[in-house]
Amino acid sequence: MTGKLEELNWAPGAAKDPLSILKRVYGYPAFRWSQAEVVSTVFSGRDAVVLFPTGAGKSLCYQIPAICREGVGIVISPLIALMRDQVEALKQLGVPAAALNSSLSGDEYAAVRRALSKGELDLLYVTPERAATPGFAEMMRGVKIALFAIDEAHCVSQWGHDFRPEYRDLGKLAELYPGVP
Repeated sequence: MTGKLEELNWAPGAAKDPLSILKRVYGYPAFRWSQAEVVSTVFSGRDAVVLFPTGAGKSLCYQIPAICREGVGIVISPLIALMRDQVEALKQLGVPAAALNSSLSGDEYAAVRRALSKGELDLLYVTPERAATPGFAEMMRGVKIALFAIDEAHCVSQWGHDFRPEYRDLGKLAELYPGVP
């Protein structure tokens, strides 16, 4: 996959520190709010729970560490439209990203799986329903995972209007992938 990272002379082994990615890929001179603290926490391999207001840059807090860390960042997102928007924005920045969801054709699905198995993706977006399946665990066998990001985590609450029972099953990810933030 080619894109802006190659245009920026990104060579294997080149520095991929979070501030460099923020500046060179996203075009921002500095982190806002508590983004630097969150990015540093996740980049170093520790878990984080992040609660920011809408528009405060939560996505950067998992996208940047996923780009910097070895492997693919798995983003669990409840809405196909949200996935589509995120993936398209990342691709426009030259970041190798994809989504696996029910809107893909068979050929598109196969292409994403091939890119994943070849280590060509920095970010992969999936629904909580897909992430909770044995088939997902099988697909991820042998794939280096940089991190898991559970987006829209308010869906975890059984008392919320957006409750998705599969979010409860995501706790299994910590057991299946120990050491992955």
